[in-house]
Amino acid sequence: MEQPNWETIKEYEDITFRKADGVARIAFNRPECRNAFRPKTVSELLEALIIAHEDQEIGVVLISAEGPAPKDGVWAFCSGGDQRVRSTTGYKGEDVVNRFNILDVQRQIRFMNKVVIAVVPGWAVGGGHSLHVVCDMTIASKEHAIFKQTDADVASFDGGFGSAYLARQVGQKRAREIFFLGRNYSAQEAFEMGMVNAAVPHDELEQTAYEWAQEILTKSPTAIKMLK
Repeated sequence: MEQPNWETIKEYEDITFRKADGVARIAFNRPECRNAFRPKTVSELLEALIIAHEDQEIGVVLISAEGPAPKDGVWAFCSGGDQRVRSTTGYKGEDVVNRFNILDVQRQIRFMNKVVIAVVPGWAVGGGHSLHVVCDMTIASKEHAIFKQTDADVASFDGGFGSAYLARQVGQKRAREIFFLGRNYSAQEAFEMGMVNAAVPHDELEQTAYEWAQEILTKSPTAIKMLK
């Protein structure tokens, strides 16, 4: 299959937003901080998801990440909330955006009538881990993807769909292990426990996700919406 010819839908500061052949690609673009999200990131991500939901030319949404980090070459999907903008009263925005509505993003992913695939090139940690969990499917880099729940380490907890959906995917005992112990899990381990659909070579990750999306687009759009 030919490489997609990505076209920018809208320019953002914290994410990239492109589409090609019926597929939207929304990617975190803060690799210097492991793609941690701040209030601006969340606001941009939510807006992009709403645009993708309303665009009739888009049938599948990929949520990915740019990288690697310029300093050390480490790949990351998303490391959750940026602790540098966290205060005793919550996360602070740099502008008029001053609320950390990641639950709205989770809700949009769950209830939009299009398939959402998480494309995980590296670390998926904390809120970033929960984000991949709520996506319909996850494809991970065999070499670089690492899954980890750090909520209890930073006096936080998943207040959305993440914990409940994780328990459904891997079972109650394993989900509690993931949250209570905060250990690292490789892409292969995540695949074996059922929270990842495929662990593929890193160089094939984006193309594999695009090909899966194209396969979905050959199906009945109405049937896919109802199945979701």
